[in-house]
Amino acid sequence: MGEVFDVKISRRETRILMLHEFRLHRKTTVATENINTTMGCGTVSLVTTRRWNRRFRNGNFCLNDRVHSGRKAKFDTGLLVQLIEEDPRLSLRALAEMIGCSHSTVGIHLKKMGKTYKFGVLVPHTLSETQLQRRVNVCDQLLRYLDDPHFLDNIITGDEKWILYVNETLKRQWLGKGQKGVPTSKPEPHPQKIMLSVWWGVRGVVYWELLPKGTTITSEIYCNQLEQVAKNLGQGHVYFLHDNARPHVSRLTTQKIDELGWTIVPHPPYSPDMAPTDFYLFRSLANFMRGKIFSEAEEIRTELEKFFCSKPGEFYEGVFIHCQGVGNKFTQGMVPTLMKQLNKQNHIFQPKQKVIKNYFT
Repeated sequence: MGEVFDVKISRRETRILMLHEFRLHRKTTVATENINTTMGCGTVSLVTTRRWNRRFRNGNFCLNDRVHSGRKAKFDTGLLVQLIEEDPRLSLRALAEMIGCSHSTVGIHLKKMGKTYKFGVLVPHTLSETQLQRRVNVCDQLLRYLDDPHFLDNIITGDEKWILYVNETLKRQWLGKGQKGVPTSKPEPHPQKIMLSVWWGVRGVVYWELLPKGTTITSEIYCNQLEQVAKNLGQGHVYFLHDNARPHVSRLTTQKIDELGWTIVPHPPYSPDMAPTDFYLFRSLANFMRGKIFSEAEEIRTELEKFFCSKPGEFYEGVFIHCQGVGNKFTQGMVPTLMKQLNKQNHIFQPKQKVIKNYFT
């Protein structure tokens, strides 16, 4: 047997060799073995030789590749950008149908652009232009309050929160292979709970109480609580901040606040970011209560006393006073973020955003 050469040849040259073997009326297996022996092992497979012999027997002696439609030579990135800017909620398949390509191709280009498909932020309501302008006016008013050097020291804020008797949460567990974790029951649809009312400022909690079981806040109860808050505060001007729940803005409550001589810090509708009790005090309280189970209201009262006593003065000051004494977190953190959100919805607020940004520079 002669010497075997390992030569790299093109696909067209391989097809010429298969045509040569076909012209010599050699069997497919023999033709494949001859080509691989002469040009090198693996030059052509038996399946390929059979496929081309079938074409030769049908009278097709063209050795070129068949013409394929293929994909587009160039992907229209500009069209993709335009589509997702007009409607960022379009799915991959919807985008692919509009562009005229596969959804996997769209996914590859979106990944190159740094895009990810994720949920947007849930908001309580879509604000109208009037509500947007109202929030802007409130921001301006808060900034003007900073002219009073005692503004931050005299802010009193408060709110209500349901305290659950059962505060179980699902936690991770260290388990071996095939070992089942300790089960955690799902919360009941109507759990046993009791309402907490609390008022506080930079010096700590001024007054708090647990309402009787099965009792919710009303205007009459709220006014009585404000009387107790005023008694504990003593003399001095008060900037009072609370949300716009119905008992807080009723005529009876408004008259009571006027009698006390307090200044109401404005709170526009659907603005939970402007209520420090919700995002600061109650969040810490929820972490403190996590995993605890109570059987009586007195046990809850004891735990609340521990919570309020465990917080140092810096905890209550932190939400209002900036560590460097320039501005404060209450307005410095809330106002620019709020203005940024407004600017996304309506560009007319851009000048005011610059003014507020310069105020804290």
